[in-house]
Amino acid sequence: MGQGQGPKAGAIIADAMRDGTWALLQNCHLAASWMPTLEKIAEGIKPDGTDPDFRLWLTSMPSPHFPVTILQNGIKMTNEPPAGVRANLKRSYLLDPISDPQFFGNSSKPKTFKALLFGLCFVHAVVQVRRKIGPIGWNIPYGFDDGDLRISVRQLRMYVDENDEVPFAALKYAIGECNYGGRVTDDKDRRLLNTILDCVYCPDVLTERFMPQASGTYYIPEEGDATQHYIDYINTLPILPMPEVFGLHENADIAKDQRSTQLMFETLLLTGGSEGGGGGGGEESLVDGLVKDILARMPPNFYIEKAQLKYPVLYEESMNQVLCQEMLRYNRLLTIIRSSLVNLEKAIAGLQVMSGELEKVFRSVAVGQVPELWKGKSFPSLKPLGSYVDDLIARLRMLEDWYEHGQPSTFWLPGFFFTPSFTTAALQNYARHHKQPIDAVGYDFEMMGTDEKEYTEGPQEGVYVYGMFLDGCAWDKNAEQLCESKPKVLYVPAPVIYLITSSPSGWRTLTTSRTTRARCTARRSARASLPPPDTPPTS
Repeated sequence: MGQGQGPKAGAIIADAMRDGTWALLQNCHLAASWMPTLEKIAEGIKPDGTDPDFRLWLTSMPSPHFPVTILQNGIKMTNEPPAGVRANLKRSYLLDPISDPQFFGNSSKPKTFKALLFGLCFVHAVVQVRRKIGPIGWNIPYGFDDGDLRISVRQLRMYVDENDEVPFAALKYAIGECNYGGRVTDDKDRRLLNTILDCVYCPDVLTERFMPQASGTYYIPEEGDATQHYIDYINTLPILPMPEVFGLHENADIAKDQRSTQLMFETLLLTGGSEGGGGGGGEESLVDGLVKDILARMPPNFYIEKAQLKYPVLYEESMNQVLCQEMLRYNRLLTIIRSSLVNLEKAIAGLQVMSGELEKVFRSVAVGQVPELWKGKSFPSLKPLGSYVDDLIARLRMLEDWYEHGQPSTFWLPGFFFTPSFTTAALQNYARHHKQPIDAVGYDFEMMGTDEKEYTEGPQEGVYVYGMFLDGCAWDKNAEQLCESKPKVLYVPAPVIYLITSSPSGWRTLTTSRTTRARCTARRSARASLPPPDTPPTS
C-alpha cells in the first residue's frame, strides 16, 4: 500500500470477493488516509454476496490509524522478534539469503565469510534483545528488523569476495552508520552500536573459537559446510542468556523484569471499569477526595514581580535570572494543575460539563497516574501521581528557600525545571568574571562527600550539586572512582559533585568516563538530556 494504491486495492478486494480468492494488502500503515475506505469495505462484506472461499489478509505496523472495527472482527496475528539470543540466532540462520545453500556455500573465502556471518547474526541478536531491557539497553527502542540483517549479509558477502583483505572499517561503517545506524537518532545509542560492532568486526574474529564476549559460553564455531552445522551449535546455547552477553550487569535482569511487570499493571489499569468502590461512595467520591487533598497541598503561585525586585538582572550574577525563570515555569505548571483540578471538582459536583479533557484527568487521577494535560507543561518525571505531587512540592520549597534565604551553598540539581539554564548560568558567571567568551569555557568535575549539609558555603567559582543517582555503576569512596554495581542494587546515590568552571587550560589530566546524564530513567526526551557534554570544548 502507499500513495495512489487505494483504488487498485478496492478493485482487488472486489474481484477476490466475487471469485473466491485471497486478497493481501501489505503495509496498510502507509495508507492512513485510505483506512476509512477500507473500514467501509470491510463492513460491507456480507455472506450472501461473497464467495465462501474469499479471505482478506492485511499486514501493518502498529498504527493509530488502523480501523478498530477490523481489529475487533478479524483474527489477529503478530510477528515479533524471538526472545533471547539463542532464538534470534536460530531465526537468522533460517532466513534468506542465509538459508540459501548457494549463497551460504559459494563464497570465494568460505571460512572468513562464515565467521563474519555468525558474528553479524550475533550482533543482530544482541541489538534486538537489548531493546527489551529498557533505557539501559537503548535510550530509544529502535525497530531493528530482518531487513537490516538481510542487506548487511549481502554487503558482507560482497565485501569479503571482492577484497583480498577484510575491509573491517567499511563493514562497520555500512552496518553502524547506514543499515542499522540509519535508524539510530541518539548519539549515545550510535556510540553503543559501534562499540558492539567493534567487539565482533575485528581481526580476532578470524581466529579459532573467537569469543565476542567474555562469558566463554558464546563463541564462533568451527567452519561447517551447511547452515545446519551452525544451527546445531546454536541449539546448545542457553535459552535464557545472562545480561553479560549484552555487555550489561546482572542487575539488568531485574530492571527488565520490573519493566515487564510495570507494563502489565499499566495494561490491567486500562481494562478497569468506570465504577469503583471508594468506601461506598464510588469512584467519583474517591477522585473527589484526591482532588481536594492535592488542591489543599498546592502552594500559591510565586510572586514574580517581588522576586525580580529582590533578585534583579545583574551582569555579574546570572543565577538571579535562573531563579526568576524557574519560578515562572513552575507558575505555569501550578496554574494548569490548579485550574484542571478545580474544574474537575465542579464537574464531579455537577456544576459544569465533564469535557473530554476533564474526563482524561479524571481517569488518570482515579488510577494514580499523572494526567497528560499536566505532562505537557511539566518537568520530565515517571513518578505516579502521589510521588509526583510530593516531588513537585519539594521543588517549590527549594525555590522558596532560595528566595527567602539567598542562593544556597549546594544546589539540588533534580529540582530545576530546566537544568541547562542553571548550568549555563554558572558558565556565564565564570566567563564574565574572567572576561572570556562563554564558548571557550567548560566544566571539570570533582566528586566530593556524600552529605550536602557539610558544605555550608559555596565555592568561589563553579557550583556544588547533589541529588543525582548512578545507574549501572556505583561510586567507590576509597578509590574515588566508578566501580561495578552491587548485585540487586539498581540505583546508587551519587556524592556531591563539584562542577568546576574553568578554561580548558585549567582542566586536570585524568582518566574520565564518558557517561550519559539524564533527568529521569526514560532517556528518550530531548528535555531529559543534561549538559555539560561528555567531551570538553576546545578553545
